[in-house]
Parts: sequence; structure tokens; C-alpha cells
Amino acid sequence: MTTSAEELLPATRRALVHRIATAQSEGRAPSLVAAVARDGALVWTGARTSVEGHGPDENVQYRIGSITKTFTAVLVVRLRDEGLLDLSDPLEKHLPGTGAGEVTIAELLAHTGGLAAETPGEWWERSCAEQRPTLAHVLGEQPFRHPVGRRHHYSNPGYTLLGSLVEKVRGVPWEEALRGEILEPLGLARTGAQPQAPHAGGWAVHPYADVLLPEPSEDLGLMAPAGQLWSTARDLAVFAAFLTRGDDRVLGADSVREMRAPSAPTLPGDWDAAYGLGMQLARRGGRTLAGHSGSLPGFVAGLWLSEEDGLVSVALANCTSGVPAATLAADLLGIVAQAEPRIPDPWRPLPEVDTAVLELVGPWYWGTQPTALRLTAGRGVELGPMAGGGRGSRFRDNGDGTWTGLDGYYAGELLRAVRRPDGTVSHLDLGSFVFTREPYEKDAPIPGGVDPEGWRGLP
Repeated sequence: MTTSAEELLPATRRALVHRIATAQSEGRAPSLVAAVARDGALVWTGARTSVEGHGPDENVQYRIGSITKTFTAVLVVRLRDEGLLDLSDPLEKHLPGTGAGEVTIAELLAHTGGLAAETPGEWWERSCAEQRPTLAHVLGEQPFRHPVGRRHHYSNPGYTLLGSLVEKVRGVPWEEALRGEILEPLGLARTGAQPQAPHAGGWAVHPYADVLLPEPSEDLGLMAPAGQLWSTARDLAVFAAFLTRGDDRVLGADSVREMRAPSAPTLPGDWDAAYGLGMQLARRGGRTLAGHSGSLPGFVAGLWLSEEDGLVSVALANCTSGVPAATLAADLLGIVAQAEPRIPDPWRPLPEVDTAVLELVGPWYWGTQPTALRLTAGRGVELGPMAGGGRGSRFRDNGDGTWTGLDGYYAGELLRAVRRPDGTVSHLDLGSFVFTREPYEKDAPIPGGVDPEGWRGLP
């Protein structure tokens, strides 16, 4: 990621500075650093500090806590993409003997496996790894709190299992897989399991007095895949840009899009939040955000991306509480999106077109509901309502005259054009639904048939 030649406007930069200054002051953070990137380029960084020796910038490391889970999820999805496992596989198939083997890999990724939120015994974030030498110590004798697959219940032990799964399938430690498969390909040289100078120290701020207490920085051992990593605002902006558009060296665009899709029920009490595959999802200010928050004693972190705006934002602070880092990161993204809306790419005609596909575009009717099929780049198509709301999806070309839904109601469903013996198009078949050129076209094979007397007025 390089600095964009198109800098933010002075008023936008001042609004960003004001927001982080307010957050650092009101949250009483020893230091705070933030960054915003647009279309893959870092366009703004800012920092505030009040403690000598904690002067931050975008290259100073902070502990990022549960943002680590998104890195672990990428490693797991890579295994799926290589055909080494399926997300619907039960854990027992690849990592036997855990006592939680009935849970699927997808359920672990989405926190729907019913596992406990935390480990038994001591507060794991502030205790040494020797307290949890095996998975049995991480899970305990009763690892489940809810029926498997029934609800979203955030689970740190679940991501410990995923880290152990990576190690089992790859045959190398989690940290080694992380470095070789994500950090090095993406150039995240300032991200790792152990801090490297310059890095911030973690502090607790007394809730009722302006005094500090240093927090311990424990190695999490088996729990590392759930929250171990240290990183910088710059590195996390690069990582978020990858999560927006993919990188074939790590994961392709379709796979990161899958990670950003809801995989768990809406979170209890919040209709504007959900969870994907290792990613938190939220609706803020009318836009859809994907990313993750993080915290460990002494640190808070937030990372968000908005695909529609081409923006990512990061906020890091070295305090146990006080700064709502995820909210701050969302606010920074919103400031830029509202002050400097994304400039649409110029319209360009397609470089080539298949006439057999071109004849399919235009209006179609599902019963009496008017829809339109539109041709998109790369031989893809898009089906959606002619006007107003309704079902719609984008489709990927399968190369055999069919398309597979990428999103919306028809995600995963097969679209095909059904032709008559003379080669003309009869109708579209979409997951058994019949789309015709006219509402209830008389000669179309519509289940239940069409009344032979046709349309009529009231008798």
C-alpha cells in the first residue's frame, strides 16, 4: 500500500483529527493511532498521546486482540480452497479427540458451535500459557453452553480449536503458517505474534482517577489464534484492503466475499449486526461494514471496511477500556465517506459480448413481477426488479450456458436459459422458478398451467 496522490481535503482531515482527539481525551488513552485508506492507498493517519515514551504513528505496534481471529479464519478458508477440508466437515474428521468434534468448521468460524465464551480456570488473558498446556485445559470437562448450531455465542476456545486444526492439517505451527501464507505475501512486516520495537506498552487507566497501572503482556500459548497478534495501523489497513478485494496469493475475491457474508443469526438484541466467517458485520450510517474489534488487557483495536465506499479504517489505543475503538474506526470511515463520496468509475462499454447472452437481457416476468436481466463484465449477469424493492442477485458465468448466484436471495442458485427445439429462448429457469417474456406467457411451461382464456376483465 502506498500513499495516495489524491489527498483528503483539509476539512476532512480536520474532522478526522477532531474525532481522534475527542476519543483520546474522553477515553483517557495514553496513546491512540488511527488510519484511513481509500481504494487500497493510505490517505490519512493520525495520532494522539499524553504519556512520555508512547508517541505513536502508523508503524508503531499495538496488540490487536481478537482481530487475530480474522487472520486465523483466512488460514482456514485457504485450506478449504485447496480442497484439504470442507467447511461443513465436523471437527472430529480432521482434529479427533477434542471432546467437541461434532461441531463443524463453519460453526467454529461463525461462533455458532455452542462452545463456552472463555476457558475454565484463571482469566486466560492475564495468565501464562502454562495454565492451558492442552486443548483439554482450554475446553474443560463441559465445553458446551448451547446446542450446536442454534445461536451465535462468541467463543475464544472455538478459535483455539481452529488454530489447532490449521496446525494439524498443515503440519506446521499456527504462527509459521500465518507468516508464510498471509504476512509475507501481503507484506505485513510489522505484524506478528511477538512485539517488535517500536511498540506501545499496555496500560489500565483507573476509572475514577487519572492514574495508570501497567498491564501484563502474556504469551497466550494455545489461545494465540484467538488473540495473540501485534500489528500497526498501516499493516492493518493493508490487511483490510485485502479483505475487501482479495489477493490470489492468499485468497481470491470470491472467498473474501464469502467471509464477509452473514454466517450466523443476527446478534441478540441487535438487528444491525451479524457475524460472517471470522468477520463481524454491521450496518452503520446506512452502509454495510465488515471487520473486527479486538481487546486484551492494555489494548483496544477496531478495523472496518466498506466495499461500496472503497474505504478501510483502523483505530488502536493502549488502554484496557475507555476508548470504543470499533466505534471510533466506524466513525472515521463515515467521516470520509460522507465528506468525500466515492467518485464512480467512468462508464465503459464491454470489450466483447456473446450474442447468445445479449439476447437474454431485458425484461422478464416471474408471474406478474417485472424483473430485468442485465449483462455485466466478464460474461456475468444481474437479475433484479425493474423498479423499487424486490429479489435480486448477481450471477457468475459457469462457462456452459448457466450462471450461479453470488449474493442476495438467489446466492448459490443456478440460472439457465431454456431453449426450444429451434434454438429460440423459451424461458429462464432459476432454482425452479420460471421467468417469461410476458406475464404468465401462454405457451411457457409454467407449473399449474395458464388459463387458456387468457387475461380478462371482471365479469
